[in-house]
Amino acid sequence: MKHSYLPSRRQFLGAAFGATFLDRFQRLAAAETGRVKIRDVQVMLMQGGRTYTFVKIVADDGLYGIGEAYGSPGVGVKQQVLAMKDFLVGRDPLEIDTIYTLSGEGSNSLSGTRTDGSAHNLMRAVSGIDMALWDLAGKILKTPTTVLLGGKFRDKVRVYDHASPRNLLDKASCREWAAKVKADPAGFSMHKFGFRHTDPAKDHARDPNNRILTTLELRQIKEGFENCREAVGWEHDIAVHCHWEYDVRTALQISYAVEDMAPIFLEDPLLVDYSESWTRLTAGSRVPICMGENLTRRQGFQPFIVNQGADILHPDLRNSGGFTETKRIADLAELYGMPMATHNTGSQLNTWSTCQWAGSIRDFVACETVTGKGDWMDKVLLLDGPYIENGFLRINDTKPGLGADLNPDVVRAHLAEGETWWG
Repeated sequence: MKHSYLPSRRQFLGAAFGATFLDRFQRLAAAETGRVKIRDVQVMLMQGGRTYTFVKIVADDGLYGIGEAYGSPGVGVKQQVLAMKDFLVGRDPLEIDTIYTLSGEGSNSLSGTRTDGSAHNLMRAVSGIDMALWDLAGKILKTPTTVLLGGKFRDKVRVYDHASPRNLLDKASCREWAAKVKADPAGFSMHKFGFRHTDPAKDHARDPNNRILTTLELRQIKEGFENCREAVGWEHDIAVHCHWEYDVRTALQISYAVEDMAPIFLEDPLLVDYSESWTRLTAGSRVPICMGENLTRRQGFQPFIVNQGADILHPDLRNSGGFTETKRIADLAELYGMPMATHNTGSQLNTWSTCQWAGSIRDFVACETVTGKGDWMDKVLLLDGPYIENGFLRINDTKPGLGADLNPDVVRAHLAEGETWWG
């Protein structure tokens, strides 16, 4: 039986309201509370393979914090951050929970807040603001952000990439892939990728609008992942990537097809929102079920946690509520013995920030990244020391806040059309 441990009401409520780490933070912040106020909120967009939305919160003493809001698609995210400026300016940046909870309250044409779950739920903007506030708080308190979030459980965080063979059904292609990932200077040892379906032009192919797979497709999935495991060996982990495409029976069939290759997880096989199908899948699959990148707030994750609708939670901090809310989600999940991983298609800034947050989570699997390729994206930040080594990203334990800042030369060279440095 999976997840036999159930928390008491007291434990559940404590995690649900996130008292532990925020109470500790408030004790650390007490001496500095009221000393500075927020003076400005700035946003700029960087363009690469995706759009990246950078947020800067400036205090009246000149200190500032940076974070990354969701940027791809970036429609409206920058405007939503800037729409928060009137609400934020003049507030104490150390009152992070209050700012998060009451975000936008009293704003023009807003009857509630941006985090109350109503139609005003605009978490992508609030999440970026929250992460910038935690960076700023660390600088005000001269403390690494990971320490403010409760302390570090590890010195480094595992990261995973999307490297995959050109053709899973071709053993030579799989061997070529395995040689490449083993020689990668970043040292990634965990890789997530999906599978292509059979040619829809052929008579045996499935109807592309169905949520089921044909017998041939299931057999090819099994064969493809067998080829990958044979080529790369057992020192590398493989995650099986889906995109909310299948019904529960097909998802179970996929898990049966790949289970002998011991994937680290099967990601997002069912529709995004919770249903009892998720619980049925989790109970029936011997491959861990991972989900969560499109969910927001504790309320979005709660049914998956209490009904055991997943094995591994996989939020994207730019969606789920930044450091504050996602830390509370992790605290709630920990009561049920559910580990965390993180979705992340952000820039080097969001990868670095997410890993600093992950350092404060007891049971953490790995952080996704589209960086680590040795190109200009790995130079977006000014860092002391290397970025990704042996498939891990280090936790900052010497500098205040996140311990990193943007590289002006690199970011300026890749600003989105019409953008200027910090607006």
